[in-house]
Amino acid sequence: MKHLLKLADLSAEEIMSVLNLADQLKYERKNNIEHHHLKGKQLGMIFTKSSTRTRVSFEVGMNELGGNALFLSGNDLQLGRGEPIKDTARVLSRFLDGIMIRTFKQSDVEELAEYGSIPVINGLTDYCHPCQVLADLMTIREYKGSFRGLKLCFIGDGNNMANSLIVGGIKMGMEVAIACPDGYRPDPDVCAWAQKEGKLLITSDIQAAAENADAVYTDVWASMGQEAEKAEREKVFKHYCVDEGVMAAAKPDAMVLHCLPAHRGEEITEEVFEAHAAEIFDEAENRLHAQKAVLVKLLK
Repeated sequence: MKHLLKLADLSAEEIMSVLNLADQLKYERKNNIEHHHLKGKQLGMIFTKSSTRTRVSFEVGMNELGGNALFLSGNDLQLGRGEPIKDTARVLSRFLDGIMIRTFKQSDVEELAEYGSIPVINGLTDYCHPCQVLADLMTIREYKGSFRGLKLCFIGDGNNMANSLIVGGIKMGMEVAIACPDGYRPDPDVCAWAQKEGKLLITSDIQAAAENADAVYTDVWASMGQEAEKAEREKVFKHYCVDEGVMAAAKPDAMVLHCLPAHRGEEITEEVFEAHAAEIFDEAENRLHAQKAVLVKLLK
């Protein structure tokens, strides 16, 4: 494991190793056991997309691991004035021990890793969100005990979350079902890979996707960078809401996950969100623990 650019680059064994370490680090934090594995290490955090959970969890995580995190706004870096990514990568590699980047294009993350000489972590792109899904997998295992025989259902846009959930779910041996409108399906290459490697259903039928699901996942209808499409997306996705009817199709003990922020009354009802708030906010907390595990794996 040299970088975390996308989950597809990791084996099932590598993902499980990250999850096991995340559990250990969470236990140590809860019991005030010091774990300064990255004492003296420096992480640069490049943001061209705004963030709450990503910034706070990485910054706190590095501090708790004994290292330091530097917030680098895309507007403040020379990147914002046209410096090539490959030059930025080579310069930052002289100063830092690792880079986390949250941006739009997956190719920017890949180029940063190609030209840099230090580990690169994808904090989110329009293509995938590996850090979030590691936290999701961690939460599912906490609540369900294992991944064996589970069905993971995602309802909404076939976006970066859908792409990464498909990969993470299939690699961990889960059945994955995606409910999305035609024209808003996940990446075709991701779907083709998943159908060869495991059991994947892509449908526009929400009830079929949710049937007997152990975990129901949703995300906002319009992600960052899609604000101009908001009105159109509200029309297209108006029936893609996780409500009591959807949960009735899932298993009685099904959990609900959301990567946040949530738009109550759109992709999820207030009632369902609050009924499953414990799971959703455990999931949010687990961003910290899963990312600390990634940092230790890559920077130690």
